[in-house]
Amino acid sequence: MTDVNQTNLKNALAEYLPLPADTEPHLKAALEEVLGNPGSLVRPEIVGKMFSAYALPDANATELGIALEYFHTASLLFDDLPCMDDAQERRGEPCIHVQFGEAQAILAALALINKAYALTWRAIAGCGQAGCGPDRQQTAIAYLEQYLGVGGLLNGQSMDLNYASLRHDQKTTERIAMGKTVSLIRLTLVLPGLLGGASAAELQLLERVAICWGLSYQIVDDLKDVLHTPAESGKTGSRDASLGRPNIALVAGVPNAVERLTRLINIGDRMLERVVRLRPGVAFLQVLRKQLNGEADEIIANAYDNSVRGAA
Repeated sequence: MTDVNQTNLKNALAEYLPLPADTEPHLKAALEEVLGNPGSLVRPEIVGKMFSAYALPDANATELGIALEYFHTASLLFDDLPCMDDAQERRGEPCIHVQFGEAQAILAALALINKAYALTWRAIAGCGQAGCGPDRQQTAIAYLEQYLGVGGLLNGQSMDLNYASLRHDQKTTERIAMGKTVSLIRLTLVLPGLLGGASAAELQLLERVAICWGLSYQIVDDLKDVLHTPAESGKTGSRDASLGRPNIALVAGVPNAVERLTRLINIGDRMLERVVRLRPGVAFLQVLRKQLNGEADEIIANAYDNSVRGAA
């Protein structure tokens, strides 16, 4: 998958979860809406190119990439529910629970998770034909369980929901982000390396890149929640303040959040340069990082403009 085609990924997103003709109409409609309104699909794109860098099968790259996209999408469906963030809008459209009800949103999320696990096991098993032995496969499975389970994504979400009882400081806020946001980015970058036999040094650097990228993404999202209108962000705004949820821009202030974002981006870039020297095939990550940097630049400029207006 050296030339990842967005159209192919969008098609795969729907094709890997075929809906039988006798699927209950409400569930079918909810899933069709979810599958028909994907995000950037950057996760399967990265997985595809990471598999190429480690000489792993293209077909299994698509399976794992779509699986991670399903896990991510399911987490958003849960996150938007009234019992969690009570969001009204996602990706510029009404949330699934707003359109089809809470029960259908939960069932749709479970359908995605169920298929995601099946695709993940298929991908890991398929990599065995490319020299990925049982030890690597078991390590990959344990890594997936660690960061999707109670030690990763679920723990971060629970801390988020119970933030009122925790210290409202940068350390706690970033610990929550490590569970909620960094976990899936870790899986996107590190799982292919584990399956492809990456060295310990490569894996450590990929871990650090994932952490820097994940925390950076969360800070950008936090700043958007504070600075952007729903029309600008494509989702319900100012939810963190109204719900008392962790947000580094609220905890540390916008200027400190911007400073932390800039520092994380710089550290991530240095780590990425080092891993590219060890594995030139992952150089595409540098190109991707430059493309994604535009969003960070925009939010930093927006924060600066707001600070200038506030001082005037």
